[in-house]
Amino acid sequence: MNTRKVLLVIAISMVSAITGVYTYSLFFKSNPQIVTIAEPQKAVAHFASYSGGQQSNLPDLTVAAQHSVHAVVHVKTMSRGTDYYSGNPLYEFFFGPRGMQQPQPVMGSGSGVIITTDGYIVTNNHVIDNAQEIEVVLNDKRSFSAKLVGTDPATDIALLKIDEEKLPYLTYGDSDDLKVGEWVLAVGNPFNLTSTVTAGIVSAKARSINILANRNQPMGIESFIQTDAAVNPGNSGGALVNQKGQLVGINTAIASRTGSFSGYSFAVPVSIAKKVVADLMEFGEVQRGILGVQISDVNKEVVEKFDLDRIEGIFVIAVTEGGGAEAAGIKAGDVIMSVEGEVINSVPELQERISRRRPGDKVNLLIKRDGEKKPFVVTLRNIRGTTSLIKSDDLPRSLGAEIQEVSNEDKRRLQIRAGVQVVKLYNGKLKQAGIKEGYIVTKANRVPVTSVEDFKKVVSGVDEGLFLTGIYPNGRVAYYGINLED
Repeated sequence: MNTRKVLLVIAISMVSAITGVYTYSLFFKSNPQIVTIAEPQKAVAHFASYSGGQQSNLPDLTVAAQHSVHAVVHVKTMSRGTDYYSGNPLYEFFFGPRGMQQPQPVMGSGSGVIITTDGYIVTNNHVIDNAQEIEVVLNDKRSFSAKLVGTDPATDIALLKIDEEKLPYLTYGDSDDLKVGEWVLAVGNPFNLTSTVTAGIVSAKARSINILANRNQPMGIESFIQTDAAVNPGNSGGALVNQKGQLVGINTAIASRTGSFSGYSFAVPVSIAKKVVADLMEFGEVQRGILGVQISDVNKEVVEKFDLDRIEGIFVIAVTEGGGAEAAGIKAGDVIMSVEGEVINSVPELQERISRRRPGDKVNLLIKRDGEKKPFVVTLRNIRGTTSLIKSDDLPRSLGAEIQEVSNEDKRRLQIRAGVQVVKLYNGKLKQAGIKEGYIVTKANRVPVTSVEDFKKVVSGVDEGLFLTGIYPNGRVAYYGINLED
């Protein structure tokens, strides 16, 4: 056996041995922090050098990694556990809960991405949800207290701000240009291992896994980038970057039966994230344009049930009364073929494209009806059914709520004279107090509330505490004491 053959046999044995050791480590050792890919790849590249001098086809990701690790931060949170409830809200409001033990602090950890040199940081909403304190640790170990600028549970995006200048940051890439099979990097802090970089390929685009719906977000927008880059707990809110080191996604979730990486991870595309960030910076909340349709993918069953000619586009199940689609003339049974000339064939694709728009924006749709294609122009509306932007100063942002006057039907059914209803909750004082969406405030600090203006007037006149009397749509009366002090 000549020297080349001997070296070939040794190299093959090395690859098998290394692969076997790491496979065993992955399944039978308790420590989940074991590298399972990097060493075998080195062995394969080493083997190639002995078998004819051919170089590995893997891209050089070192520049992208070195650039991105300095712009990805460690986000640490502290929240409090649930207080003991004695059952007498009036007593508790004035004298404090009886028999209450001080709740223990709950610590959390995730990642974030610096997107401006003056300290704006994007992360996941679930990383900072209900946090009373947020700390940001940079790659150089400096630590800052972070302010929460705003959140968007519908996309699981949140925006933080730290007081610092001349910070390293990532520039936006184009997630639309990503191609399946393209190499990307995931950067974050899994298991509190700071500045960790993993590599993988884009496995799919416009993927929906219903994770936001499971978090009670019926308007959740899911059009995830799916990759096989290793992402674990602590990576949430970290960066997904392309080979140029540009930000193309915010790592959000993994598909796992164990809680640790099992082969696939998911990121919010930057096409969605950057619009959410821009809205939070400018308005304090997201200005979401709504099409006003109930939709589904077109599959074999839909084609057969509604006598369609082929599987293509997005099927309109129903249109919202008074919505933009109805006003434009779109009807149930229509098939949406394209948005602004871009062909769409899945619900996530349509959600992603509409999510980039604001109320009042006009969107060109190509609709197929009775086998014929026809253009429509839809003016998007906000969640209140109007085309105007929602002002963040409608209520103090710290309350974290949207309210509207209670309907006449609910007033008759619940036998109340007036009130305002909490129609949307975000992170804020009301949510922290335990209030749920649907709650109807009838009195605020013992003052009857007959309109939104009444409620705003009471809130604006107090600095420390707010006592709410109200009722839920199921008839349950509830009282809440809210501490307005920071």
